[in-house]
Amino acid sequence: MTAVATLPPRAASPLGYRLATVFLGLVVAAAVLAPLVAPYPPDAVDFAATLAPMSPEHPLGADQSGRDLLSRVLYGARTSLIGPLVLLAIASVLGIALGTLAAWHGGWIDAVVSRVTDVMYAFPGLLFVVLIVAVFGNGMTTAVVALALAYTPTIAKYTRSFALAECGKPYIDAYRVQGMGGLTICVRHLVPNMARSIVGYLVVLFGEGLMSLATLSFLGFGAQPPSSDWGLMVKEGQPAIVQGAFLPVLVPGAAIALVVVSFNVIGVRLADRMGVRGS
Repeated sequence: MTAVATLPPRAASPLGYRLATVFLGLVVAAAVLAPLVAPYPPDAVDFAATLAPMSPEHPLGADQSGRDLLSRVLYGARTSLIGPLVLLAIASVLGIALGTLAAWHGGWIDAVVSRVTDVMYAFPGLLFVVLIVAVFGNGMTTAVVALALAYTPTIAKYTRSFALAECGKPYIDAYRVQGMGGLTICVRHLVPNMARSIVGYLVVLFGEGLMSLATLSFLGFGAQPPSSDWGLMVKEGQPAIVQGAFLPVLVPGAAIALVVVSFNVIGVRLADRMGVRGS
């Protein structure tokens, strides 16, 4: 779950990039405007519409409790997008700080950070998250924090590789000669110069984080009922498959897949266009 997301050498086509951008823009807009555009409240139960197919009343059908799937997907976009954003924000702060610290100081500090990240890689990410959940209990907050800690070594190792190259550039020595402190150089110049390369990578990781959170919700460790989180919706819709109703699983599953693919397409394109900025 915490494997390093590799960026393909070739960027996504401009058409694919535009389509992905438009689609994500619509998803974000739908999440923000869910109370205005959703035809029903996400937890409105109507047993008369149990497993209803697509119809004008229920454009994407209804689940076992008669809850409108379109409304639940629109509201579920909120938790499904905010969760990965928060976990990447936490993981980025920790990972970039550790990676920069290791590259800047080198020596035993670099060795310690490198060994810690290697140990984290050797430890299965899902098992690490499950252990944290077992100690602190189920819930989206615990899942987000646990995944943030699991993603930190990935971002730290990626940041360190770029920071090592940046630290050898002439502008670093120039700032040192001017008497600028190491912390100031890193915060004002080193990290901003790496940001262009890291942003595309983080966009790709966003899709992976969304999938990981959906997986935890599916396993019962993340979002809890009556949340309309997409991963939880897939779990709750599974029993309907036995009755021949696939929409309760297909609708949230398709939402997860499309959003993850879109973030990967945009991330690859951004990484290719931004590259590493020289100074």
